[in-house]
Amino acid sequence: MKRIDSFINLKAYCENEDFAGWDPYDGLNSKVFQALPFFKHSALCRLIIIQSFKRCPVNFRRIALVPKGHNAKSIALFLSGYCNLYHALQKGMDIGMSQEECFEKIRYLADLLLSLQSKGYSGACWGYNFDWQSKAFFLPRYTPTVVATSFAVEALLNAYEISKSEEYLSAALSSANFILLDLNRIQKKKGYMFSYSPLDFRAVYNASLLGTKTLSMAYSYSNDEKIKMAAFHSAIAVCNEQNSNGSFPHSDQIGNKWRDNFHTAFKLESLSFYQKYCNDKSFNVNLKLGYRYWIKNFFIKEKGIAKYYDTSNENDTIDLHCIAQAFSTLYKLNKLEEQKELINALVNWAGTYMQDKNSGYFYFQKKDRRINKIAYMRWPNAWMFYGMSYLLLFDANHDKNSQFY
Repeated sequence: MKRIDSFINLKAYCENEDFAGWDPYDGLNSKVFQALPFFKHSALCRLIIIQSFKRCPVNFRRIALVPKGHNAKSIALFLSGYCNLYHALQKGMDIGMSQEECFEKIRYLADLLLSLQSKGYSGACWGYNFDWQSKAFFLPRYTPTVVATSFAVEALLNAYEISKSEEYLSAALSSANFILLDLNRIQKKKGYMFSYSPLDFRAVYNASLLGTKTLSMAYSYSNDEKIKMAAFHSAIAVCNEQNSNGSFPHSDQIGNKWRDNFHTAFKLESLSFYQKYCNDKSFNVNLKLGYRYWIKNFFIKEKGIAKYYDTSNENDTIDLHCIAQAFSTLYKLNKLEEQKELINALVNWAGTYMQDKNSGYFYFQKKDRRINKIAYMRWPNAWMFYGMSYLLLFDANHDKNSQFY
């Protein structure tokens, strides 16, 4: 199947669902669970519930009364995806919709994203529509995170460039205040890192760099040197911790015990945004080393497999988030043409093994011969929509006879 057909089938599924759905981590939204106070207030029980729902290949969410919902990051991914489609349509690409229809989707999703903001903070910010319990801390639903906020800001700025809506621009730029005033700072040997949320003090390296990315985008509009300096200090804090082989630790808590694919890609993409929007090549060596490590250690090119961890093999967990993020990161690093064979292989593998032939949605994960076929909206379908939109945009901007169809 051509990737344009695969994408159109995915697009139809997501639109039919109005971009709402279940999430791997939404188990605590169960009305049955919420009716049991003892379990609800136990961190261990919350963790067990979340992981049980995530790992089970059978979807019990209807029975457990877990409603489908709109997830802010998911909506942000769709919004950026439609912005890419709008530009592809301008180039004459046929994706089964008109420019006017695409523009209406952009306005609808941007307005929806604005309505999902978390309230009571110094600037626009976003979180998830479910409670989330990790081993380290608990975040109530709609607690804003730097990760969700970063993708929302990028999407709103993309929408602004098309619609020229000052409302989108104002909200996006105000998020710099959320990062600078509401997030905690973890001091490092050089610079500092931003916390994951206002409620914790964890130094998660990819999350902090997504803060860098967001500030870099904000600086490109505001020219506020305070914002640029904060972006620099948060970038140098992570780059100073980079391993000599080019890899990055995951966090202060986990360190080098494991390194995964898409979080590494987040780091690379964020550094590239800093260089582009702050016009500063201070971390060019870090970016080059990180890119070489990522490409060499996270993909099995000949089989079209994106490994989850750098130590994984083809029989370990394969997650489409890794594939989708590779499309976006390679586009933003201007490496799609260089990695044409890898991209072709990834698209073919995902379409062959992980896309439902009837409904068009993508499956969650594959491990050995076992496939979790639950239709989650954010992960991986919003991600695949987002990632594949960059491939279509690339194709639209180039001679399609020489590209990978």
